[in-house]
Amino acid sequence: MVMAVPELDTAALSFRAPGAELFVPDGAAPAHALARTTHLGVGAHPDDLEIMAYHGILECFQQSDRWFTGVTMTNGGGNVRGLATMGLTGAETIEVRKREQNAAAHIGEYSTMLLLNHPSAAVKDATNADVAADLDLVFSVTRPEVVYTHNLADKHESHVAVALRVVAALRRLPAGERPRRVIGCEVWRGLDWLCDEDKVMMAVDGRPDLAEALLRVFDSQIGGGKRYDLATQGRRLANATFFESHLVDQHDALIWGLDLTPLVEDSTRDPGTFVEEYIARFAADVRMRLDRMS
Repeated sequence: MVMAVPELDTAALSFRAPGAELFVPDGAAPAHALARTTHLGVGAHPDDLEIMAYHGILECFQQSDRWFTGVTMTNGGGNVRGLATMGLTGAETIEVRKREQNAAAHIGEYSTMLLLNHPSAAVKDATNADVAADLDLVFSVTRPEVVYTHNLADKHESHVAVALRVVAALRRLPAGERPRRVIGCEVWRGLDWLCDEDKVMMAVDGRPDLAEALLRVFDSQIGGGKRYDLATQGRRLANATFFESHLVDQHDALIWGLDLTPLVEDSTRDPGTFVEEYIARFAADVRMRLDRMS
């Protein structure tokens, strides 16, 4: 089933999964809202964007020349948390999580929020044509300068799958239409283990009120016993404090990223080997320090 997005020619913009939604917080025409995108985040579940792509949200917040568009790939139905005890069905749970994600888009003044509504199993299937078609469509109508997605060393399989689908879709673009930067971000595994020279440092100082509001809106998760709000802000503070041992903190909050741009630029590079190279550099750094101190 193809879901036509209101106000757009269905031949130009339609998504494959039933229940997919497009939300424009400021009421702009969808075509305009998509075209003005400069920063784009692609996450697996509702609330992933606010955890991992906050740098892009903050970069664009209340700016007239920079706009963040969010993409949530799955319907979030496999993660009911406390909602199951509230007597909600799976379908009702999905709707609650959609509303929360759109509320975050409103608070963060996103240009557009795309809820693609695929089951997790579809995203994990590398041969799924509907998932690939939706991502191709998203990138063709947004043409972002910067893309944030999950990092390839994340321990959540849906997150790794989304990152791989994003890399594959960006590789399908003509070289001149690919974003200038693609960053894999932290959620279910931090990136503090990266060697310092391999870290993409994203400072997210200055708007703790915005950061808190974006995270707190996901009450279905927080109220269900997962304090993502506290954990996310704690990780950002820890990144800032433990980055440098001999200097006072230069930032209040940092997010680490893994630069996926070389993987997008060179379609012959294997994602597994790409990540193993970072792991090998980390292992060599640990060994060097042990040898020096022995």
